[in-house]
Order: sequence, then structure tokens, then C-alpha cells
Amino acid sequence: MDFKSLLFLFVAIVSMASVTVPAAARPWSRGFVISSYEYAFRYGGRPGGVNLGVDCPRGSTDHFASPAQIDAVLRRQKWRSPQEVDWVSSPPGVDQALVPGEARKGIWGRAISYRGYKRGIETYINPWAAEDTGQHEVTSSIAEGFNLDGKIGPRDFVSTDGEKGIDNALYRAWGCVAPLRGNPAFWLEFANDKMRAGLYTMVIRISGNQDPLNDKDATLEIGYSPDKIVLDARGAVAQDYSYRILTSGLYTKLRATVKNGIVESEQVDHLHTPRIANFYDHIGDTNFMHGRIRLNISLNGLNGIGVIGGYRSWRDVYAESIVNFFTSAGSMDIIFHDDHVARYYALRRNADGMYNKKTGEYDGISAAYRVKLVSAFVVDSQEQMEIPKLIRDAKSIRMRKVTEEVKDHTLKGMAARIPQAVPPSSGEAYYPTLEVKAAKGLPSRDYFLRTLDRPHYPNGVNINDENFATDDQGNPIGKQRTWLDELGHQ
Repeated sequence: MDFKSLLFLFVAIVSMASVTVPAAARPWSRGFVISSYEYAFRYGGRPGGVNLGVDCPRGSTDHFASPAQIDAVLRRQKWRSPQEVDWVSSPPGVDQALVPGEARKGIWGRAISYRGYKRGIETYINPWAAEDTGQHEVTSSIAEGFNLDGKIGPRDFVSTDGEKGIDNALYRAWGCVAPLRGNPAFWLEFANDKMRAGLYTMVIRISGNQDPLNDKDATLEIGYSPDKIVLDARGAVAQDYSYRILTSGLYTKLRATVKNGIVESEQVDHLHTPRIANFYDHIGDTNFMHGRIRLNISLNGLNGIGVIGGYRSWRDVYAESIVNFFTSAGSMDIIFHDDHVARYYALRRNADGMYNKKTGEYDGISAAYRVKLVSAFVVDSQEQMEIPKLIRDAKSIRMRKVTEEVKDHTLKGMAARIPQAVPPSSGEAYYPTLEVKAAKGLPSRDYFLRTLDRPHYPNGVNINDENFATDDQGNPIGKQRTWLDELGHQ
């Protein structure tokens, strides 16, 4: 063999040795804790609190903002006398009350809590029995979410990247509701603050066998964690702390693909996640029917954003929105210029999924929830466990019981169109706050206590009253004092 042949052979051997052999695919996993969880509503107003915008050209809702608006709503009930409407709208002597604003709010809240087709029907548990006061709805054509039904309809939205057929009817129905609108929206930011303060924790884990940024056969898990969110010195969610994920209860495992850091899950019949919650009694399951998840993970894997979407029972969405152990939906509507009756009709009007052949109506409404992610180590729990109770005292047990009873009565009334009573533990209709505190010093107090409807409980008391004793299971065991006798009003 001559020199040239040897040289050629040597170069060939060296070249073959220098070829990089692709590394074998290795299992990978990335975990995240949710730092922000809210409805995927797009705020189209200008910074600085200006309400008008392309999303809501009529601005945010402004229900019950003036005596004239109260007057207009109450005159729809033909069973109210003209004097009752006049006096409720502008309570005589209200400036002489100990706290005039509290007295006015209490009277207005009590009145709008009873505006059904006849006396005695509580409004928020039976919204179908009241007239629709009208809800500003979103007019923008752009929204976040998914094409859940695979169709492009005339009322569907377009995504920010140009995809047509986006289904997010909840945004159309509630996107102009005052406490849910803004950047950030007050009520949703309040819920996020509560979540970050330890009310509940939600985590996501993505795993596969190819590459964290590109994997055709990945797995996405989302669920509840019993571990409280860890904050850094500035109050932000800290990176790279460990959280357990519970594979029972609020948990779903989905097949997914990853392409350039974009995670797309399959669409599943039931996608379970924790519910957006403001208080302990709100914690529960958000069941998305035909649900999907899309996440955009940063290249370094330290954070990300995403959307969770699907159809929700619109009746569940409504029933969960009115539950409040501490006060009434009516008083909250007065404070936030909101109207849950208008919300109810907006949901019913915009329902677009889960078609019911028996009724010929839709039972579901398309929705999308926005999430922000912070890197974390998500690990399996070493023992099977359900969602732990955060608080174990008697009051927390009562709170849960109230929530379940109010929601049950509301769903039952909506299904049967038969008026349901207020459960004997709810703070509805500002009762007994108006009797005990709000109307103090008001010259016309006796008139309103005699005229306005209120809940009627066993023994004439509300076990939400702090002076009504309960056992360890939250069941009433008797009065500690007869304050109704002291008031001289039944």
C-alpha cells in the first residue's frame, strides 16, 4: 500500500472516530407551582383605572350605584307599595343613623335580596324568579382560550395569534363585571393573594423521555398540593422549592406534546383542578368538561404562562359565585355595583356547550383560566391522602357546611324552578346584621324591619350569629342569649 493510500485510510479512520453519536434519550421532568390563577379575561381599558375600552365600550357594570337605580329595580316587583320603594331608595332619617352608609347599605341589600315574582322568594338562591336587570357583555372579538368544539362559529373569538373559533363564552358573559375587570381585577387579585398566603396550592409537573423543549410523547399532571406556597423576601413566589402533588381528589394526568417549549395537552372528558377561591369555604373542584391545557415554558425552565380551558356547568359557576359565609350576596352587590341576577342571566344566555337533549338547552359554558408558573420540585406524596382540612375548628366546619347547603339549594331551585328557602346558616339578606347593627339610630328602623323580607330560620335565629352555639360538627345546639327578644321583633 503506497503512502497516499495509507494517508487516506488514516484520515478516514480519524473522521469516523470524530463523528458525534447522538446521545440516548433520557427521562426528564419539570415542575411548577402556580403563582397566579384567574379567569382569562382581557382588559381593554386604559391604564389608570379608565373603564371604557374595546372589550367593554359601555364600561364596567354599575348596578345599584344610586337611589335612582335602586328605585328602578324595586318598581319591577308589583307587590311592593310605592311608599316602600320610595323609602328604601332614600331611607328617611338615614343621616341620623349611627353609621349612615352602613344603614343605607343594609336596607338596600335586604331589599334587593327579595325581588322575586312574589314576596318571600330570596333572590340569589332563586335568581330565575327575579327579572333580568341586564348585564354589559364583552364586544371585543379577541380572547384567550381554545377551539373546544373544533368549529368556527359566528360568535366565536379569535386568539391573539390569529386562531379562529376560540370558545370562551364566560369572558363574553362576565368580562364587564366590575370586580372581575381590570389589570389586575380586584376580586381575582384578592383570590391570588389568598392563594399565595396559604389558602391552597396548585402544582404542575411535565415529564417525558426525549427533550424538555421538544417531546412528542410527554405527560402533564396538574393537581392540588397540601404544601403552602413559599414566598421570597419580597413577597414573590420563591423558585425551586419542593411541593407534593396529591394523585387523589383534584388531580388530572394528561398526554401532551412539547414543541419549542410550548406544551399542548390532549383534550379529556374531565379535567379536575382546584377552584379559584377567596375564602376557606370556597375551596373545591373546578371540573372542566372536554378540558385542555396549553403552557408556554421559558427556555431556562424557570417560569411560564398558560391557559386551562373547557366547558363548565354554568349553574355551578353561578352557585359558587354567591356563596359567602360572612355576609350576603346583596350587600356585596351594593359594594361592588354588581348584580348576580344579571350574572345568572348572562351565563344562561351565553351557554354554548354540554347540550342537553332532554331540555334542548346547553348546560355548559366555555371558559378559560389563566395561570402563571414558577419552577419547583413536584414530588409524589409518600402516602395516599385526601385534601387536608386547613382549619379544624368548629367555625371552619360551619363555613364548609354553609357553602354546601347554599350551593345545593341554589342548584335544586334552578333545576326544578321551585323556590328554595335560605339555609339556616347563611349570611344572606344581611340578616341579622341589619337588626343588630346596621340600623342603629335610624328613625325609620322599625318600618324597615317590619316591611322588608328576610330569611326565616328555625327558632327565629341564624346560626351564623356569633352568639348561637354549635357543637364540633357545626350543628346548632341552642342560643346563648335571646337577642331577638331584646329587639322585640320577630
